[in-house]
Amino acid sequence: MTIQTRTLGTTGPQVSALGLGCMGMSALYGDADRAESLATIHAALEAGVTLLDTGDFYGMGHNELLIGEALRTAPAARREQALVSVKFGALRGPDGGWLGYDGRPEAVHNFAAYSLQRLGVDHIDVYRIARLDPAVPVEETVGAIAELVERGYVRHIGLSEVGADTVRRAAATAPIADLQIEYSLISRGIEAEILPVTRELGIGVTAYGVLSRGLISGHFTADRQLPANDFRALSPRFQGENLRHNLALVEALRKIAEQKGASVAQIAIAWVLARGEDIVPLVGARRRDRLTEALGALEVTLEAADLAAIEAAVPADAAAGERYPASQMAHLDSER
Repeated sequence: MTIQTRTLGTTGPQVSALGLGCMGMSALYGDADRAESLATIHAALEAGVTLLDTGDFYGMGHNELLIGEALRTAPAARREQALVSVKFGALRGPDGGWLGYDGRPEAVHNFAAYSLQRLGVDHIDVYRIARLDPAVPVEETVGAIAELVERGYVRHIGLSEVGADTVRRAAATAPIADLQIEYSLISRGIEAEILPVTRELGIGVTAYGVLSRGLISGHFTADRQLPANDFRALSPRFQGENLRHNLALVEALRKIAEQKGASVAQIAIAWVLARGEDIVPLVGARRRDRLTEALGALEVTLEAADLAAIEAAVPADAAAGERYPASQMAHLDSER
């Protein structure tokens, strides 16, 4: 399989049409197998995946160290093709609790210094604050990243989970490669205002949550017991009647997948791929078999009739429940 490439906006790098989101290898989805995580990153690189996405707060540095080890132990040619996207700014306590976000310029430089060390690289390919710091103008945060670009420590500036107005302000400060934001069949909030602005300004989109944290993967069942350290145990979409409603949507999607000779996950990923060449889906595979399944989406062609059937099976706003608990929704500039 040859993985096609897409460009992150008009100023960003050329990346594989699918990226690998590595968060689940370190945090928020229960325990992960380190050896399998490393093998999955290596398999992704070997398959031609170039974009690896992480955050310095995923496992309080664990995820960056994991990626650093994977890069060190990968063949030189694969290591050199890898592009690492890093989110920063989230503040966490020793108990793992969330304490807010810090977008001050001095904090931006400090966070970058630690990420470079943990990753074992001399530059970060795309750097972005994970959530807007309401106490710091976005111009100051983006300006600090621009200074890192000038000094060679960062190649491209990204944004994460911000609204249309913030995108405009950031883009007026410095060139923005992409906006990372949740986008899937059941999370389509960006379509009304945000996506038109990114397209107007030539900013790409890296879409996370394309399988809605496994909810629309075709593998999640109503009787699945989630451990306490799994984020989904608190996610509204995975609770009670919400879960039953959402899994009914998955079953409607499964009928279409069967007709196409594909899995539910492949159809859901292929739908995001079909939304535009400016969108790069991030798949959160933690195991090689799930990675292989996700890569299979690149072989799925959705015709107009297929897209219409998918829209009928899973209409916009069909999901039950918010995508985050209320306490976390309050931090999303994209929802304001």
